[in-house]
Amino acid sequence: MAKGEVHSQCAGYTLPVPNVQSLATSLDKSAQIPERYVRPEAKADPIARNNEIELPVIDLAKLIDPEFSKEEAAKLHFTCQEWGFFQLVNHGVPEELIEGLKANTLEFFNKPLEEKMLYKQDNDGTLQGYGQAFVMSEEQKLDWSDMFYVMTRPIALRNMKFWPTSPSTFRDNIDRYSLELTTMASCLWQYIATNLGVATEVFAQLFKDHPQGMRFNYYPPCPEADKVIGVSPHSDATGFSILLQINDVQGLQIRKDGEWIAVSALPNAFIVNLGDITEVLSNGLYKSIEHRAMINTENPRISLVAFHGPDNSIMLQPLPEVVRDGKLNYGSMSYQEFMKALFNKKLEGKSIIDKLKLLN
Repeated sequence: MAKGEVHSQCAGYTLPVPNVQSLATSLDKSAQIPERYVRPEAKADPIARNNEIELPVIDLAKLIDPEFSKEEAAKLHFTCQEWGFFQLVNHGVPEELIEGLKANTLEFFNKPLEEKMLYKQDNDGTLQGYGQAFVMSEEQKLDWSDMFYVMTRPIALRNMKFWPTSPSTFRDNIDRYSLELTTMASCLWQYIATNLGVATEVFAQLFKDHPQGMRFNYYPPCPEADKVIGVSPHSDATGFSILLQINDVQGLQIRKDGEWIAVSALPNAFIVNLGDITEVLSNGLYKSIEHRAMINTENPRISLVAFHGPDNSIMLQPLPEVVRDGKLNYGSMSYQEFMKALFNKKLEGKSIIDKLKLLN
């Protein structure tokens, strides 16, 4: 799950790097991986002893049911405070759509490299297309993954040259999935706003036009999987992100209480995590959580993350309704400045949002 590049106005640039899927295919079990991919911290960072847990589960059907809504909303509030991550079940997104999108994604990544490169990234600053992100220097350590990224909302920002025409149903399924997640995101924002004591109209204005981008991730297997990282530790620079596990290979880890914990995705569930924008808006009551993707020795891991961000024109600062006793925990910055700062750095924990924290 990487940071949410939601608006094309928030320009970014990344240096070209080798295709990792092709690199992984060329390695045999005795081969050494290139030095730029060797990440000593993959072993050095502490892993929780009981390192595979189930995240808190939020039931969307209960959340919108008047009989159960109050109890489920309270559970959502607690989860946002204590975890920043949860699994969402009974979400209502049609199973046939999800399975169709999964099949499309698998087929796309299994195509020959030259076919995928028909959708390669331009140097236009949007990071849309097939390639990589957040590579700032020739010396930088690299993630063991490839990505395919498209803007999906607002519709006016879509660049259809990056939307694959093969598989033939891919474009339509991305469009349908985008609309389903937009509806689901609107519902979640209403309850998050209410839990924070903020009028739903305020959140509707902050997140108007439902900015949304989708990042398809391919994490090839690696014979030395304990030496590489699929996506560097980071928090998402967005409102919240919705993860769909495309295949059954796990690899998501979250940092909780100073330790990394492996997350086991439930069948037919989405994994939702709060982003930096929500942390600032809530004055730190809700937190964005560092997470990373790790690698399997035998099988690829494939996932799809949909980032849901704010309107490009907002001022990023705590909402007055959540500031208690006049105690501001974060300064202010325009969202455009925030995203420029993001795109001028490699993925590096919560370094961007930490700059907004105030010493009290």
